[in-house]
Amino acid sequence: MLLKHLPQPMILRNRIIVITGASDGIGKQIALRLAKESCKLGLIARNQKRLNEVAKNAKSLGAIEVKSYSCDIRDTDTLEITVKSLISDFGTIDILINNAGVWQKLKPIDDILKQTVDDVIATNLSALIHTTRLLLPTLRSSNEAAIINVASKSGVVAQDGQSVYTASKYGVRGFTEVLKTDLRETNIRVAGIYQSGTKTKMFEKMGEDFSVEKFTDPSDLAEVIAFMLSRPDKIWLHDVRIEM
Repeated sequence: MLLKHLPQPMILRNRIIVITGASDGIGKQIALRLAKESCKLGLIARNQKRLNEVAKNAKSLGAIEVKSYSCDIRDTDTLEITVKSLISDFGTIDILINNAGVWQKLKPIDDILKQTVDDVIATNLSALIHTTRLLLPTLRSSNEAAIINVASKSGVVAQDGQSVYTASKYGVRGFTEVLKTDLRETNIRVAGIYQSGTKTKMFEKMGEDFSVEKFTDPSDLAEVIAFMLSRPDKIWLHDVRIEM
């Protein structure tokens, strides 16, 4: 009889989980890890070919259903269409993992191009806000919902040469904190993850030449997210900071 009073974990089986930036890096590993929990996945990224590969692998690992959506989330009109498709395809959404992000090559602010500023802020901050805004009404209809914003250590600690990237991640942190407050009395739990350098191709894509070998493995970060989502209903890790 006493067992009935123990906190019960969130059951991820059959949960419908949306992941942005799911075609590679952290997002890919999150998708593959959560696939093992027999959930349903809605994967968003720009590269359809890579998305298809992730979807195929996720199904082989146990995901009950996987649908992929090619979308540049910086384009809010296209994002709105994608969200409508997601809701139409799945009927509802239980968990949103805002993961998509781009890097800004280490430079002083006066050496950073206007386009870089716009791209970093649009991808890392504005698109995250819009994705949340568009999916929030559907998340409210779930009995047990969650939003996890994958930010960065740069959203907590100021670091040399990262002015625009850090601005975007501090913005994510602020948005996450207000979201926690706004949704405190609802069915939606909110968390921010502030990880140190992660071993992905994000830096290489921007022409950085430093080694990432000692950085956190994205599969380990995905394991942390799976752990967070499977905690009992009275336990929620709302602010997770990961160091190398």
